[in-house]
Amino acid sequence: MKQVSRDKWSSKVGFVLAAAGSAIGLGNIWKFPYSVGVNGGGAYVAVYLLFLVIIGVPLMLAAITLGRKTQLSVFGAYKSIDKRWSFVGALAVICGFVILAFYSSVGGWVLYYFKNSITGKLNTADPAALTGIFTDMMNSPKILISYQLIFMLLTMMIVVKGIKKGIENSSKIMLPALFILLIIIAIRSVTLKGSIEGIKFLLVPDFSKITMDVAKNAMGQMFFSLSIGMGVMITYGSYLDKKENLLSTAVSIPILDTLAALLSGFATIPAVFALGFEAGEGPGLMFITLPAVFASMPMGQVFCIAFFLLVLFASLTSSISMLEICVSYFVDERNKDRTKTTLIVGSLIFLLGIPASLSLIEGSSFRLGSLAFFDVYDKLS
Repeated sequence: MKQVSRDKWSSKVGFVLAAAGSAIGLGNIWKFPYSVGVNGGGAYVAVYLLFLVIIGVPLMLAAITLGRKTQLSVFGAYKSIDKRWSFVGALAVICGFVILAFYSSVGGWVLYYFKNSITGKLNTADPAALTGIFTDMMNSPKILISYQLIFMLLTMMIVVKGIKKGIENSSKIMLPALFILLIIIAIRSVTLKGSIEGIKFLLVPDFSKITMDVAKNAMGQMFFSLSIGMGVMITYGSYLDKKENLLSTAVSIPILDTLAALLSGFATIPAVFALGFEAGEGPGLMFITLPAVFASMPMGQVFCIAFFLLVLFASLTSSISMLEICVSYFVDERNKDRTKTTLIVGSLIFLLGIPASLSLIEGSSFRLGSLAFFDVYDKLS
């Protein structure tokens, strides 16, 4: 059978932006700020940065090197080392499939909130009203499924166009826009009266707060944030030209990723402190606390729209990388057509994601023992 010619990144910049876009997702914009809040602030940040340097950068370099050397999907890359290792590549493909099934659910929430930020529905500082909006969304099958579908369709539209025209071109627009919006919101956050306590909380480590749990959480966040160990960087590295400098490339991606995480911290935590909200709010920080924070600011709706637009960009740059892991397997290993494969695999992921979305509705029967399907997918992946 004739081998399908492989697409390539048009430049090192295109690759770095796409790879950094994969790394910069909800792990940075959503999870990092609330993880800082619940894990002791600056001490957590210090441990996170330590793990990034001693573990993150070397593993990033290893993954990109393996991908570029083999010029194959993650399955083919591991198989080329030794056939006995092909199961690791298979696990990466399955992992991308399962993660995107529940990640697309959260992507749908972000889309719904972006729409509500435009209509002004989120323009209230009343936490009870904002909790009501979130609760109503989480108990509406129509909202959950329809917005998850739109999010998956956006992801598929990008991946179906391939590496240069789809993933690279979209990343060149979304990633710079994401950083511009983050910087604008961060500047507004740190210039609020009373924000200095939030800045200290983020930057000044209290080493007495470092525990094994804090260290474990920081390491988990580092793996989650950088997309390490799930095949994304091997897959993206396989489209990289052999003449590119791998060391500078492998270092620049974690730098951009960490910059995005820290900017997200500056965009949220100082404002939360300045306006008297709770930094350790947990997952509700993005959907309940932050809209209340923005509504308490002058021009709050503008900042709210900008924030959920950048979260949407971050969600999409990550979701396209997860879909690409799955698609590249069938294109490389099975010589399948990219367009048909993207549509079929994307549709299957959406269908698998429906139970994950519906499992979070109060009283849902989509459970495995005590765990909702959403949590089952999360723990399995």
